[in-house]
Amino acid sequence: MNTVLDSVVFKFIYCMLVSSDECANSFKIIGSGFISEKYAIIGFLITAFFLIFIIVNGALVGVLALIWGERRLVGRFQARLGPNRWGPWGIFTPVADAIKVMFKEDISPTLSDKFVFILAPILMVVPVLMIFAVIPFGEATFLTDLNVGVLFVLAITSTNTLSVLMAGWGSGNRYGIIGGLRAVAMLLSYEIPMALAAVGVILMAGSLSIIQVIESQVIPYAIFQPLGFLTFLIASTAELNRSPFDITEAESELIAGYMTEYSSMKFGLFYLGEFMATIASSAIIVCLFLGGWKGPEILPSHFWFMIKWILMICVFIWFRATFPRLRVDQIMELAWKGLFELTLINILSIAILMLIWPDPSITELWIMTGIKWIVFFVSLWIFGKLLGPKPLQKNGVARKIVLQK
Repeated sequence: MNTVLDSVVFKFIYCMLVSSDECANSFKIIGSGFISEKYAIIGFLITAFFLIFIIVNGALVGVLALIWGERRLVGRFQARLGPNRWGPWGIFTPVADAIKVMFKEDISPTLSDKFVFILAPILMVVPVLMIFAVIPFGEATFLTDLNVGVLFVLAITSTNTLSVLMAGWGSGNRYGIIGGLRAVAMLLSYEIPMALAAVGVILMAGSLSIIQVIESQVIPYAIFQPLGFLTFLIASTAELNRSPFDITEAESELIAGYMTEYSSMKFGLFYLGEFMATIASSAIIVCLFLGGWKGPEILPSHFWFMIKWILMICVFIWFRATFPRLRVDQIMELAWKGLFELTLINILSIAILMLIWPDPSITELWIMTGIKWIVFFVSLWIFGKLLGPKPLQKNGVARKIVLQK
């Protein structure tokens, strides 16, 4: 209980319920609570329930806002208006979509495995909600501070692999099965570079606690280790099944992939889970690489976190509106022949620099940053040459085909 009471929000609500000496000293403006300190566990449970209720409903409202914002921004990218009929600037369009999905007919295929078919969309949503429990939304504003928070996040994000496999297999549809297997191959491939990119952050922070990672960022790790930031960002995009890595839902090949047989709220849960995962991934990137709540004191810490959070979400939307869909072989090649090696280079360079400067000063940190940027550009140039387009053979079949055309 002492760990969660370090959170200002949790302690504030808890002290409104429970009468204790600690609360009286911390919040003198609050009168004594109506629950005796003898039954403090009741106040603890009520406070936890209230905060969980806020986080869950805040995530749902955030998904509606993201759906509307993404449609509006993509509309601008594509030189069109986007949603503009329901409500001012179309803000009620996501609400109309949610109502429509809830009242659609719920169909279950005859050949499906009913238990697996129903469990898969639930397993897509619930783990994402658990991620918000360890995200600090401002200074001393969190639900819980796990000493293995980074490991917890990486473990939770890997469960979507099981969810999409269950969805494809449980539906009994060949397109769903192919989409599920394709998703598993891609997600497992990109989980490895994403975890290795986080290792560079852990090495510098010396802790697995997300709060300790934020507090250790004298220079944001996105600037200090651009190679780790880039690989983590690309791997996160692939884990979210967003463009240009949305090959698992390629409508021209697989209809809707593992979601082909889903309808009504089962489909709505997949839709909800993907957008909620985008919000959660953006918050994780802000914590690990952008300094979390840190910023000039002209604004409260919560505002700085929110500004960075919205900017990261806009980056994901920008990716979707800009990059074309990659082929399966290109996706796998990028993971195993590009990102995997780049993350190893990032870890090796950080380890060497930390051997040279075990306890770096500000000046030494900037020197290390300059070296890391040199490593960044050299690595990208080398792997760009290795993974770039291959020239046509002079006497090969490919050249003959080009000449015939």
